[in-house]
Amino acid sequence: MTPSGDSGRPADTTSTGTGKRALVRRPVDILAEGQITHIDRVPIDLDLARSQWDGYVAALRAEGWATTEVAPAPDQPDSVFIEDAVILFGDTAVLSSPGATSRRGETAGAEAAVRALGLAVHRLALPGTLDGGDVLKVGRTVYVGQSLRTNAEGAAQLAAIVEPLGYTVVPVPVTRALHLKTAITALPDGTVIGYPPLVDDPTRFEKFLPVPEAEGTAVVILDETTLLLSAAAPQTAELLTGLGYRTVTVDITEFEKLEGCVTCLSVRVR
Repeated sequence: MTPSGDSGRPADTTSTGTGKRALVRRPVDILAEGQITHIDRVPIDLDLARSQWDGYVAALRAEGWATTEVAPAPDQPDSVFIEDAVILFGDTAVLSSPGATSRRGETAGAEAAVRALGLAVHRLALPGTLDGGDVLKVGRTVYVGQSLRTNAEGAAQLAAIVEPLGYTVVPVPVTRALHLKTAITALPDGTVIGYPPLVDDPTRFEKFLPVPEAEGTAVVILDETTLLLSAAAPQTAELLTGLGYRTVTVDITEFEKLEGCVTCLSVRVR
């Protein structure tokens, strides 16, 4: 399935020449109206959120990642969570089919961005639903969370696209968190990490390492020895440092109030 294109082009916010690039999307004025499912709504400090987003982007740049800013979506409060709109498999981009009706306008800007980068583009379609936050790649295995936002049809459509590319799609249950990557992510060596109260079935993963904080479930792999994670998870940072990783921490409290995490705020292009 290949969708029609979009005329907008993403803004290049910096360039490093290293070949590592991340898509990001700045928070909009109505950020506080974003969807929440498993937590209570609390006030959002928009100015602080904008400052924290700037800090997040700066951390990526400092680690050698060029950032491409996807065009803002002023009427889409959750659009800052760019990970949910598009999933990348090498030179192939898969546009999601958001499970929340209010988020279905987010994919147009993501499509314009990946087309501008010259990636091959596929689109998931209703009745299939799938959010990018429910997709965890570990080597050639693609774990897909079966959550309130992602259904079996969405996972099947994704499998039809990526299995010919050499990936294997493995559905896993998600009932205790918004998305799979709210509950687990993976280290460079393939070890899956997660906060046990949020993980339905740790035995689904070949190697599973529990972390001591809910905010420590999400890591962004910056390189084979460097991980980005939330500053709200100091014990997890200490654990990962003890395993030989260098950790970079960022404050993202305002996005965590909306069930966001460090993986949600960018899509890494390698």
